[in-house]
Amino acid sequence: MPIVRKVVKAGSDIYSDGWRSYDALAVYGYNHKKVRHERDEFVSKKNRQIHINGVESYWSWLKKRLAQFNGMKKEQFQRYLLESEWRFNHRFTLENDLRELLKQLIFNS
Repeated sequence: MPIVRKVVKAGSDIYSDGWRSYDALAVYGYNHKKVRHERDEFVSKKNRQIHINGVESYWSWLKKRLAQFNGMKKEQFQRYLLESEWRFNHRFTLENDLRELLKQLIFNS
């Protein structure tokens, strides 16, 4: 868990599937909320707000998008990731959002 401990503040809520290695999150002071896919649980039976469907949807979409580029240089990965994140978050309003962004760039420069 070194990467998590390095970038996520202790006491934060972390949502995950039931992978056993994640059980250590509670030991390090995180509020670990989980669903158990191995039990065909995709939304917590105890609390319907505990699920990881959003992040699973994003990763599925991202992998398909990045595969279109047939690889990329390591130095470019973060840029592709940031652009993809923006596109995903604006996927239903992309045309209007791009138009507004261009207006801001043109008229505010």
